[in-house]
Amino acid sequence: MGYDLIIRGGHVITASGQFHADIAVSQGRIAAIGQTLGDAIDVVDAGGLIITPGGVDPHCHIEQVSGMGLMNADTFETATRSAAMGGTTSVISFAAQAKGQRLSEAAADYAARAKRGAAIDHAFHLIIADATVPNLEADLRELIAAGHRSLKIFTTYNIGLGNAEILRVLHIAREAGALTCIHAENDAIIAAARDRLLSEGRTRPIDHAASRPRSAEIEAVARMCRLAEDARAPVMIFHVSTTEAAAEIRAARARGAPVWAETCPHYLFQTEDILDKPGIEGAKWMCSPPQRTTRDQDALWHALALGDLQLVSSDHAPYRFDETGKLSNGADAPFPAIANGMPGLELRQPLMFDAMVKKGRLGPEAFVALTATLPARLYGFARKGDIAPGMDADLVLWDPGREVTYGANDLHDNVGYNPCEGVTVRGWPVRTILRGRTIMQDGTYLGEPGTGAWIPRPAIGTRPADITGAHT
Repeated sequence: MGYDLIIRGGHVITASGQFHADIAVSQGRIAAIGQTLGDAIDVVDAGGLIITPGGVDPHCHIEQVSGMGLMNADTFETATRSAAMGGTTSVISFAAQAKGQRLSEAAADYAARAKRGAAIDHAFHLIIADATVPNLEADLRELIAAGHRSLKIFTTYNIGLGNAEILRVLHIAREAGALTCIHAENDAIIAAARDRLLSEGRTRPIDHAASRPRSAEIEAVARMCRLAEDARAPVMIFHVSTTEAAAEIRAARARGAPVWAETCPHYLFQTEDILDKPGIEGAKWMCSPPQRTTRDQDALWHALALGDLQLVSSDHAPYRFDETGKLSNGADAPFPAIANGMPGLELRQPLMFDAMVKKGRLGPEAFVALTATLPARLYGFARKGDIAPGMDADLVLWDPGREVTYGANDLHDNVGYNPCEGVTVRGWPVRTILRGRTIMQDGTYLGEPGTGAWIPRPAIGTRPADITGAHT
């Protein structure tokens, strides 16, 4: 039997184990795994390399207008190029509703953008920014039925929803079979902290950390868990940053609440001290919630080990450090006038590989689970996130001995700086394969804009199958 591709002699890591094997690919899918599989049109020698599933990054802002009215730096073309260079083959970004806009119009707009530019497979979270627009419920139900199976709501910014609106969305999502993702911070606590800091003349990027107190996250996370529990509607708590918020999620799950949660590399590897740079330089690392403390880092790793947090996403939110992005309100802008977010699509996989595979924190199988298998399962990417016959041949080949120190501007997005400048990682993606086709090889990008496919997703129940497990 002849295959399209055989990858020979690699060390395969999945969420359930490790083994040496050849992988055969036909028509974009894994056809066989084993030894002496026969002939193929193309053969890749993976001797000495590690093979993992392609990364699934379920939280990225691409070609999206921010709450401040800024278009972020990346198009679907540049963002998915960056993703491929870092070993990510599937992404979920956002279809962001503007105030007064029908949700169906927002979804169509972002679908058209992705169709033009995306070079990897993708889906969307539907952002509900205005629950008062006509036809919201009808649009939402129709879009969910069409395969958009995740939504996003906020409890802060100028698009935050009130409790009654949130409950309405949760009930619709539960009935229609969708997962509701939540940016959970208490807006009133943030506003009070911000006003106090500004009145004291504290306007620097480091003051951004104090302007979003941990209590704002803790309160909102606890409240969202209770609302989800009351509505019996599954929710995903985005970008958990604190010890106490992780504890609230653990308690909610112990009660049987349909709650899942993620964290991000910047909370696992950075602390708020990174914002304390000369002048406005710290703006490069401003994000919301802000980075916290080493104690919180340890607690988040522990929560990942216990299965209280199930995913690690990048929360890629790219803004250039110039007048088009971070400095749009001037080089001396106070922290509330600086765009929040930083690039992460290309960084997530190498950072986590270094920590988990090379340094052994939670282990190689957990690396695959947290960055590929579990996000694919939870968000309904049926053929992604695993290495098994019948799955899409989305694969990453890693050189486990290669050591790379990040430079000032060596990413392949459109941001212009690397927030991990000076960080050294061990283990490096040397080939990225999407549905059997190499889209990155040895640092050369081979993808093509518009070749990424939209992934329709099936309905989820009110209690999705337990996919979490503990990574001890």
